[in-house]
This record gives sequence, C-alpha cells and structure tokens, in this order.
Amino acid sequence: MTRLSAYLCLASSMALVGSYVALSKPLATVLPVFLLAWLRFGIGGLAMLHWLKKPADEPPMSSQTKKLLFLESFIGNFLFTLCMLFGVSLTTAVSAGVIMAAIPAVIAILSWLLLGEKVSRRVWAAVGCAMLGIGLLAIADTNPTESSTTASQAWLGNLLVFGAVVCESVYAVIGKKLTGVLGPKRITALINLWGFVLMTPMGLFVAYTFDFARVQLDSWLLLLFYALAASIWTVWLWMTGLKRVPASQSGIFTVMLPISAAMVGVLVLGEQLSSMQILAFVIALVGILLATLPGRRVDAVIA
Repeated sequence: MTRLSAYLCLASSMALVGSYVALSKPLATVLPVFLLAWLRFGIGGLAMLHWLKKPADEPPMSSQTKKLLFLESFIGNFLFTLCMLFGVSLTTAVSAGVIMAAIPAVIAILSWLLLGEKVSRRVWAAVGCAMLGIGLLAIADTNPTESSTTASQAWLGNLLVFGAVVCESVYAVIGKKLTGVLGPKRITALINLWGFVLMTPMGLFVAYTFDFARVQLDSWLLLLFYALAASIWTVWLWMTGLKRVPASQSGIFTVMLPISAAMVGVLVLGEQLSSMQILAFVIALVGILLATLPGRRVDAVIA
C-alpha cells in the first residue's frame, strides 16, 4: 500500500465516523442507547462472520495480543459507543463535532507517551491547526433553534462526548500495536465480537420490554448504515491505514470527523453552520495538508 492510499483510508474512516456520530442522534431518540449499541454490534458481527476465521499464515496470538484486543474493544468500541450515543442524545451534532476535533492532540500525546513515537514539528503544526479550529468552533454560533435540552443536559452531553474523545484516542494508539501482529479484517471482527459480548447483558435486558413494532422502516435502514459503518467500514479502513502511517500522524486525519459530523448536522438534521464554523473547517483541512504534502518523512520509533 502506498502512503497516499493509507492517507485516503484514514481520512475516509474518520469521515464515516463523523457521519454516523451525527446520524446516531435521531437513532438515539427511537431506540434505547443500550439496545442501539447491542444491535450495532450484532448486525456488524453477522456481516463479517467470515472475517473471524484465522488466516493460515497468522501466528498464534500471544497473551499480550489477546489483552490488547480486549482493551481495544472495551475502550474503543464499548465505552466509546456508550459515551458517544448518550452524549449526542444530549447535545447537538455540531457541538459533538467540535469536541471530537480534540482527538488529534490527544492521539499525538498518547503516541508520544505510550508508543515512543517522535512527533515532528510539522505534525505538531497540523495538530495546532486542528486545535485552532476547535477554538473557532467553540466561539461560533450554534443552532439557535436547539432549545429542547437544558444547560445541564448539554454540559453532561459535552462531557460524555469528550469521554468518547479519550476512548477514540486510546483506540488509535492500541490499534497501531495490533496492526503489527494481526490483519485489519481479523482485528475488526475480533473487537466487534468482544463489543457484542460486553453489550449483550444490557441489550437483552432492554430488548425484553421494548416494542420493536413502533420503529419505522427509515429508522431500521439508518440503523443498518450505522451498524455497518461503525462496526466494519470505519474500523477496517482505520486499521488498514495504520499499517503504513504512524499513530501520531494518523491522529491528524480525525479532523475529518468534526467536518463530517457538522455537515451531516447541517444538511440532514437541519442544524445551522456559521461563517466562523466554515473558517474552522478550512483551518482543519490545512492541518491535513501539513501532515500529508510531500516533504521530509515523519520518522517514528515504536517502543
């Protein structure tokens, strides 16, 4: 795989994450969060059962790899899904995108601390662009019609979304370790299986009393997209890109997440996008250019 292909995989993955983060807001109003999360893992698991089979050339998994797979699913799938679903149900899609734009900085710091990766000045400059975008979005006008949530609910929603930021950042760092020993498809299937197992007790409990007949066809179709995007497409694209790109540099591509989330919020959910927010998105794209334009290669030393 070329570096450009890896960049495209990472950017596409985060764009999809942003879209399903925004679209999970209407889903969370139709389905209870625990049931929604359980169905997401179940549908994703059925779609990639054939990915669970161990390839002939794959060495036996060590105990450390098994622990990393569990942590990858528990933090990056289980906790991320709960924080994100509960969070976006209490805040706007644009606000969620603003907060999740902090992921590049968190990933870069964790990659430096945990993986020993050397983060170049160019990558830090790109992170700075992402953080500047956050600052602009923070002072920009949000949707004035959004009055259904109280200030305390919005505060809690934003806090939960930031929890999802931390989970996603840990997910990226652990994923870099896993791609050194397992293929992207195998990682995707295994961490989804763990997510399904972890969510099953709560999912079954809620499903027992839930009236499925009240869910409309359009919600089922949206759930199908959400499940496939969250469980399969985004994970496979991310793990594929990580095989070629250092985790610290890959964090820059998470700026595609807030851009995608905000655009879906505006175009699909009817939220408003101000000129300040548009400027923030332009700055975020400059960050991607800083990280990917030809120049001196970013070296990374994996601990």
